[in-house]
Amino acid sequence: MRLLDKVAIITGGGRGIGEATAKKFAKEGAKVVIADINNEDVKKTVNEIHENGGVAAGINVDVTNTESVNKMIDFTLKNYGRLDIIVNNAGITMDSTLLKMAEEQWDAVIDVNLKGVYICGQAAAKVMAEQGSGVILNASSVVGLYGNFGQTNYAATKWGVIGMTKTWAKELGKKGVRSNAVAPGFIATPMVKKMPEKVIDIMKGKSPLGILGEPEDIANAYAFLASDEAKFITGSVLEITGGVVL
Repeated sequence: MRLLDKVAIITGGGRGIGEATAKKFAKEGAKVVIADINNEDVKKTVNEIHENGGVAAGINVDVTNTESVNKMIDFTLKNYGRLDIIVNNAGITMDSTLLKMAEEQWDAVIDVNLKGVYICGQAAAKVMAEQGSGVILNASSVVGLYGNFGQTNYAATKWGVIGMTKTWAKELGKKGVRSNAVAPGFIATPMVKKMPEKVIDIMKGKSPLGILGEPEDIANAYAFLASDEAKFITGSVLEITGGVVL
């Protein structure tokens, strides 16, 4: 088990990529804190990990609220005594073209996807720096690398996450903390699976492999980057896109 006895927080851990990552980490021996704004999703994921013999606890969190995030950190330390890994996975989309995008759409996506990563990353980094070890993993996107029609706000946040990731690698490396990002392509999350078949086919067509990725593909990458196998990797962005071209 690559993450035996490590303590990990997964934000947005109640469903989709976050859920798959939480389950993967638990399978690899980590003690996992499922942090999500949806209580029902938290309970479901925690229960499923317990049913499979893993160790997990859940907490409701709003990543845009510093007090809520601090409670998440305190909850983790109270339950497990340390924090080795945080996966800043929580994120939202509110798509619109530039000419039609409302300021409220911009603000909401920036708040969760960028400010939320900053708040959670800072809170976790304080604990990790004091410990002298830790791993921060941030969710970027292929959209952050190449842009995408109708996603000015989302693309801006995911490019911003890369900038934070590389900056944190420089600032925290001497304190024993690594910082990396993962940039998924089109992934078959529950939300994507509900889209019209025509839209899904377009997504598949953008990849030379002709398929969508699975949440587990991203979870596997996070597990590798969180492990000691990646001890010399920091400040990197790992693309998991199936070779997608936008």
